[in-house]
Amino acid sequence: MNEVSPPDSLSEDRPWDDSVDSPPDSQLVTIAHACFDFARAGETQRLRAYIEHGVPVNLTDATGNTLLMLAADHGQAETVGALVALGADPDRTNDRGQSPLASAIFKGQDAVVIELLAAGADPDVGTPSGRATAQMFDRSELLHHTP
Repeated sequence: MNEVSPPDSLSEDRPWDDSVDSPPDSQLVTIAHACFDFARAGETQRLRAYIEHGVPVNLTDATGNTLLMLAADHGQAETVGALVALGADPDRTNDRGQSPLASAIFKGQDAVVIELLAAGADPDVGTPSGRATAQMFDRSELLHHTP
C-alpha cells in the first residue's frame, strides 16, 4: 500500500497555513506584552491607541486572559469601560473558564463589576459564574446594581 504524503510546503495539521510552524514575530510579541501591561496598569489611552491601530480588542495571553480580564483583575474600571466601548467581549472566559465579572467579584473590584454589568456582562457565564462567586462571598447585592 502506498501512502500519499502532503507536499513539503504544507503542514499536515494545518494544510491551509504553514505559518503556524514559524516562530512569532518578536516585534508583535513585544507589542502584545506591552498591551497586556497597559491593561493591568490602567493605561487606557495608550491601550486604546494600539487597539485603534490594529491590536485585536480581544487579544489573549498564553492562558486565555483577554485585555479586559487583565484590566478587571487589576481594578482598572476606566480601562474596562474603554475596552468594552471598543468592542471587547465582557463574557469571554479564560482557559480556566473564569469570566471577567466573576474575577472582579472575587477580587472585590466593585467599580469594575458595575462597569461590566453596565456593558451587559452575563452573571451566569463562567465556572464558577459571577452569580455563584457573588453568592459564595455574600456579595449578591452587586449583581442588582442598576447602571
